[in-house]
Amino acid sequence: MNANEQAEVAERDAQRFRDVHDKIKREVQRFIVGQEPVLDAALTALFAGGHVMLEGVPGLGKTMLVKSIGQAVDVPFSRIQFTPDMMPADIQGTNVLVETEGGGHELQFQEGPLVSSLVLADEINRATPRTQSALLEAMQERQITVGRRTISLQEPYCVMATQNPVEQEGTYPLPEAQLDRFLMKIVVGYPKVEEYEAIVDRTTAGQEPEIHKVSSSQEIMELRKVALSVPVPQRAKRYAVHLVVGAQPGSEHAPKLVNEFVALGPSPRAVQALMLCSKVRALTEGRFAVSTDDVKAVAHDVLRHRVLVNFHGQADGVTTDRVIAEVLGHVRPPV
Repeated sequence: MNANEQAEVAERDAQRFRDVHDKIKREVQRFIVGQEPVLDAALTALFAGGHVMLEGVPGLGKTMLVKSIGQAVDVPFSRIQFTPDMMPADIQGTNVLVETEGGGHELQFQEGPLVSSLVLADEINRATPRTQSALLEAMQERQITVGRRTISLQEPYCVMATQNPVEQEGTYPLPEAQLDRFLMKIVVGYPKVEEYEAIVDRTTAGQEPEIHKVSSSQEIMELRKVALSVPVPQRAKRYAVHLVVGAQPGSEHAPKLVNEFVALGPSPRAVQALMLCSKVRALTEGRFAVSTDDVKAVAHDVLRHRVLVNFHGQADGVTTDRVIAEVLGHVRPPV
């Protein structure tokens, strides 16, 4: 295959990716009003093969957005409403004693809601560390272990978790190791003033829009391969590395704010996440190559949960978003 033929194939793949992405997005937007950046981020995680954390106060539509994606894509979908008394067996599955045809009894394994493809983990910070560790195995290893039984999870596997940042009573903040497993962390804000009327019309008129299945698990897996095949120029790759290193205290690329107020910077996994998200963004923007603008556009969502502000910074009101903004202003794209 010569260069022209390769370019034609790449263009067809990119066009197909955009068509499917936009089709799912339009279908979800038949029910969800606004929150376009949140929807884009959730679809990025789905196409990039990662997981996403949605953080916002109650009532902003986080749960409904994820459920709508599950309805628009023909994949096994499950929802877990986490509570402090939930045990790992409640989400992984457990052996149950059942009666056989001959009147005897035998143990049968009944799968839990983690055995799915698209998992909505609602209020994940209400789960105890034991239950969070069970979810961590599923997210990282794409498998669950119950006793001596190991179950491989069906691809495409994606966890979309929500948490409330305000109400902290009875919650267990996720450790940095588990937060790092999320591809992105999205802060869900309030709708725009002009969007409230549309929200009322769609949710209180007695007839909700019906969401149709417009894609499949096979198609999602095929498009994941397309996303992975997007080339990354050396300039964009080096820029991503410099951004990550620039958020690490003591680095030559770190601005003064990072050295003063950051206790823990992002790991190499952050560079991988920047590359994956940038590839998906390049495709949705109509390009089959990553640019430094793509890297910059996804930096906040990718790095937000990977930067730990120290006590002095918290006392001075320094936020992770401010740190990332400082890094973006300090680190320039390589020439």
